[in-house]
Amino acid sequence: MIVSPRPQRRALTLLLAPLALLAWILPANAQTEFVPITSPGGISAWMVEDHTIPIITLGFAFKGAGATQDPNDQLGRANLMSTLLDEGAGDLDSEAFQTQLDEVGLEIQFSADQDNFSGAARMLSEAREDGTELLALAVNEPRFDQPAVDRMRAQIMAGLVAQSQDPGYAARLMWNEALFGDHPYSRPVEGTVETLPVITIENLRAFHNAVFARENLKIGIVGAITPQEAGEMIDVVFGGLPQAPELIPIPDAQLSFGQELAVSYPLPQTTINMAFPGIAQEDPEFFPAYVMTELLAGGNLLSLLNVEVREKRGLSYGVSGNMVDLAHAHAITIGTSTSSDQADETIEVIKTTLAALAENGPDPVELERIQRYLIGAYPINQLRSSVSIARAMVGQQLRDLPVDYITERAGLIEAVTAADVQAMAQQIFATEPSLMLLGPEADADDLAATTPEPANP
Repeated sequence: MIVSPRPQRRALTLLLAPLALLAWILPANAQTEFVPITSPGGISAWMVEDHTIPIITLGFAFKGAGATQDPNDQLGRANLMSTLLDEGAGDLDSEAFQTQLDEVGLEIQFSADQDNFSGAARMLSEAREDGTELLALAVNEPRFDQPAVDRMRAQIMAGLVAQSQDPGYAARLMWNEALFGDHPYSRPVEGTVETLPVITIENLRAFHNAVFARENLKIGIVGAITPQEAGEMIDVVFGGLPQAPELIPIPDAQLSFGQELAVSYPLPQTTINMAFPGIAQEDPEFFPAYVMTELLAGGNLLSLLNVEVREKRGLSYGVSGNMVDLAHAHAITIGTSTSSDQADETIEVIKTTLAALAENGPDPVELERIQRYLIGAYPINQLRSSVSIARAMVGQQLRDLPVDYITERAGLIEAVTAADVQAMAQQIFATEPSLMLLGPEADADDLAATTPEPANP
């Protein structure tokens, strides 16, 4: 429910497409080992050397360089920049750069979320030298030509206008504002139709110069490349960046719970969202919370809430739960949809189920089933391709998790006991959640009922 930007993706080039498809269908490998390396220039990275197919995938992120760095009058700056790094660099304008991408067979993509600015590149190993030089241009010398800036800005603004017709989007913005208050997390990552037009080329250059640095850089490399070659590649791409970024300090968010919002809108169903306090991944109590969330409303129809809400009473097609793990905010969210006349009953069933878990703890058989699922699903979901492996390595570094986390993870899940889950449920669900209803005649009894305004058309 918390709004996140959609990554800007470049379509696979025709040259790379067949091999890229192979990369996506590689079997999950539970034995994947992340190996730390240091480039000759002193830049740290993690890598997985795999010569199964002749592809190199490089993922990277600049920690703290996300949309929280956007000034209030330049919302959308980080996201706009993420669309422009492949729109010309060095002495290549947009058309020339795109032509070079196709000729080299290099696939690159960039994105910005609330916390970080991320990038990824895939290339054939035989095109490593040319691909590395082209990626280095994009990272170090983006042009930000006015025609490209205008074109990408117009695309984003067209998307905002389209989203303004979506009551769900307007409700999500309202939800974020209610939860995060005046913290930067409450603002739309993609910006607004008021702030995007005022962002200048100079603003983009200043942001690039301030946040792209070696000190906040996290790298993961996967594929047909040796550690020595990977180190040389890293230095070519990132060695010319300044050592330290100039980041604006971001405080931890103080989430507001116990709020009730009702948005009346003529939709077929009423959407229900709840937010409870969360646990950071680096917190020792993370795994009990993680197992508890999956047990309650994870990605299967046998979770407690799906059984109680969907199977036993037919109130919904499904209930989902999620742990929101941002750098400065953590929450556990629960969401579902139901007919408007059943919204109160659905909420009551959810609250009763949460209270029962806190009072009685989980069924040991169900707990063991969830633990096996979480252990088995990880390599399928996180290690299924070179892209997902690179993303996992970068993600672990962004969260300061150890390099052997994927081998330690199974033991940490298995160590969670029924008493741990019960204690976590008692801790989390003692807090009255924030609640939002979106739908026809949402109960505005004493809530801040309103019809959502278009999101900055």
